[in-house]
Amino acid sequence: MDLDVFVSVHRAEWDRLDALLRRRRRLTGAEADELVALYQRTATHLSLIQSTAPDPHLTGRLSQLVARARNAVAGTRRASWRDATHFLGQGFPAAVYRARHWWVPTALVSTAVAILLGWWIGTHPEVQSSIAAPSQLRELTRPGGEYETYYSSHHAAAFAAQVWTNNAQAAAMCLVLGVFLGLPVLWILFQNMLNLGVGFGLMSSAGRLDTFLGLVLPHGLLELTAVFVAAGTGLRLGWTLIDPGPRTRRAALAEEGRAAIGMAIGLALILLVSGAIEGFVTPSGLPTWARIGIGVVAELAFLTYVYVLGGRATRAGETGDLAAPERSASVPTAA
Repeated sequence: MDLDVFVSVHRAEWDRLDALLRRRRRLTGAEADELVALYQRTATHLSLIQSTAPDPHLTGRLSQLVARARNAVAGTRRASWRDATHFLGQGFPAAVYRARHWWVPTALVSTAVAILLGWWIGTHPEVQSSIAAPSQLRELTRPGGEYETYYSSHHAAAFAAQVWTNNAQAAAMCLVLGVFLGLPVLWILFQNMLNLGVGFGLMSSAGRLDTFLGLVLPHGLLELTAVFVAAGTGLRLGWTLIDPGPRTRRAALAEEGRAAIGMAIGLALILLVSGAIEGFVTPSGLPTWARIGIGVVAELAFLTYVYVLGGRATRAGETGDLAAPERSASVPTAA
């Protein structure tokens, strides 16, 4: 396609569309119909240029023009409580459910890695000595030591807020950095499993594995599940860059990226619950069975939420992406 000829042929239409969009007075019926027709034609022109003769300056101008026209045609819309209800009742659980083929294997493999690291550390004194001096390890693992007092060393509300912030940031990083082929996600996940394995190994070598599990499981079940969901979704986003399937790479990344951003908001709410458990339940004076029971109930509630509500919403066509009218204008791609 000769770009100069194409521009000279259609420039008048683009200028007319721009003029209609700049009108401060109300458009007549004929002008409104003309605006819609010019919007559709300009969107098609943009698609042709992007696929056959991409020019950054012209593409930017037409993209802006199409976006303005779309807002004028479709109008703007304010978020409402109905949107929040739809997101929590359908969008978020559907997005998590659709990603289950990624985050469930991620959870299983990561848990196995943490257990293997814990076994290796717990059965090799030379590895333990490389972590800290024997006196420091004894201080960490003794009854009333640092592993136990860590959860009650700060005010419960402040501790819960700090934990929630740190975990939400880690989950968001997994989701966002997944676009870099998932490699940063693997590193973040390994660091989390290494920290878990170190605690597992050191406490088991001191004969206090039951105490360690009693401290970790109440909040850790839900917290780690949220991290696994974020990591699995980030890995899926990275794989989308490699294999977008029947969609164009741009469309696939846009769809999965929007779902990932929504998932970050939902996971922040889930991590708020786990943070509250870690701040108020884990260091509480409740019996170990009661604290672990609370963690198990929270975990089962989340899984039920995902597999029942999310599965139902997915079968009804929900993807976790924005509703069709709220997405960027989609135009055909020229062959």
